[in-house]
Parts: sequence; C-alpha cells; structure tokens
Amino acid sequence: MEVEGVRVQNIAMKSKTINNIPSEFIRLEHEQPALTTIHGSILQIPTINLDDVDEERVVDLISNASQEWGLFQVVNHGIPNEVIANLQKVGKEFFELPQEEKELIAKPLGYNNNNNNNNNNNNGEANEEYTKHLREIGDKLLKYMSKGLGLEDNEIKETSGGEELVYLLKINYYPPCPRPDLALGVVAHTDMSVLTILVPNDVPGLQVSKDEFWYDVKYIPNALIIHVGDQMEIMSNGKYKAVLHRTTVNKDRTRMSWPVFLEPPPEHEVGPIEKLIISDENPSKYKKKKYSDYKYCKLNKLPQ
Repeated sequence: MEVEGVRVQNIAMKSKTINNIPSEFIRLEHEQPALTTIHGSILQIPTINLDDVDEERVVDLISNASQEWGLFQVVNHGIPNEVIANLQKVGKEFFELPQEEKELIAKPLGYNNNNNNNNNNNNGEANEEYTKHLREIGDKLLKYMSKGLGLEDNEIKETSGGEELVYLLKINYYPPCPRPDLALGVVAHTDMSVLTILVPNDVPGLQVSKDEFWYDVKYIPNALIIHVGDQMEIMSNGKYKAVLHRTTVNKDRTRMSWPVFLEPPPEHEVGPIEKLIISDENPSKYKKKKYSDYKYCKLNKLPQ
C-alpha cells in the first residue's frame, strides 16, 4: 500500500473534534452529496438469484441489468455467510490496529483509506478463503454475460485474458466524517475492470448515477454487488454499460467495502468482440489496446 499525504484516519480523528474537514476534502457544489442526491429514494437495482434453475432467465436478467443499469446484486451465490462475515471482521480489526502496526501503506481515493495488500495473517487467510469462492462466481457471471450477447459461453472470458484474468482484492475504509454533506469517500468514476464484485458492510454509501441524478443503492446483507467495468463495455461494443458510481461517507459510522476487480493481464489487448461489430448497424466504438495502456491513459486523463 502507498500513502499520499496525511493518513485519512488521523485526519478523521482531528476533524471530529472541530466538526469540520480540511478544505481539500470539500467537493465542488455540483459534486456535494447534500445538493446532488435524490433524498428519500433508494434505487431498486436488479437483484438476481444466481441459484435459479432457469439459466435462460438468469442470462436475460443479467444482460438486461448490464445494459440498463451497469449494476446489479446477486444473492444465493454460493459463498457461505460466515466467509463474508469473517472477511468483514478481520478487515475491520486491521484498521483498528495502532497506526505503527499498520506498516503497509494505504492509498486514499478520497475521504478513505485503500488497502490492497496487507500482511496481517488473519486478514490474509480470510481474504484467501473469500477469493477462492470468487473464481467460480466470476466464471459464471462472465459466461452469462457472454450468452446475453449471443456469444459462446467462454468468449468474454477469453477476450478478457482467459485463465490469466487477474482478481485484485482491495479494502476501502471510510472513517466517520463530520461533514458528509460536503465530502465524498470516492468521487464519481467508472471502474477500469471487466467486472467488479463488491461486498460492503452495513453502512450505506454506494451511489449510482441514473438519468443524471445520484441515488443510494439499497444494502442487502450478504449480497454481492456487481459493477460492469470499462473493459466489459469495450468488449460488448457499448451494449453493456460501465456504471458511473461514487461513495458517500457517514457522520457517525465507519463504512468499509471489499471490491474485487477482474482485470485483464497488463499486456493483454482488449477491444470490441468482432462478432458484435456490424459495419453499418453497429461499427466499432472503441480502439483495441493493451490493458496497461488503457489504465495509463485513464489514470492520467488522456484520450483513449
């Protein structure tokens, strides 16, 4: 982990005593949650039963959600509840350690700490137990999304890198913030990944943009939240939409989340799948390029 500037946890402790936050965390008016959130309206994004025996129905639901929303939740996914609970427990314990024991460095993406590789033994075991279940779920989701485009079962996975597809687990920590009306945990963005599979704790915070407004996403215990990422949008030639989302913070409670990013290998080239390109009806909308080049351009805000 890397740290940029002052640790957010320390800032949070100091800010709590003065009921204010440093100016660098105050968003512009068009980003401030108090002014841009549709209050009193929880977004009912699709919730899909992965254990449904009717596979065609699951394919249709996932395909429709990926086109209309770029986001959906899955239940009955096969990961035991205790595995998710343990993942959350040891992650919380890690961030409660004294600062000097947290040798690893956290890279803040906003009013949060982001930990993508820590050496805490309990944390490592919990992460491994969780991620070993995700391969099967990831394969299943990629298969269903491939079929939803009229492709063979494995075409999206193979276009993403096949067995070399990278599963990158991160831990996001959003401490209490005295001015949640002014700050964001993570600013609005789409994920660079193929898919992102996310587990949050029970503190609300995920918001998605729909019709140019921001809505809170309903928390469902032990559900997995699936984000369509940029690479999926590219491979589908725009049929599936990468979801624009952000994270808010809470005045009294710590929010945490555990996203796993499914990413192509750095040197793997990703572009629209040829079968989906129809010269006149649906020409190619995206360039084919190495994933490492795509990341470099996006992180440095360069044209793709």
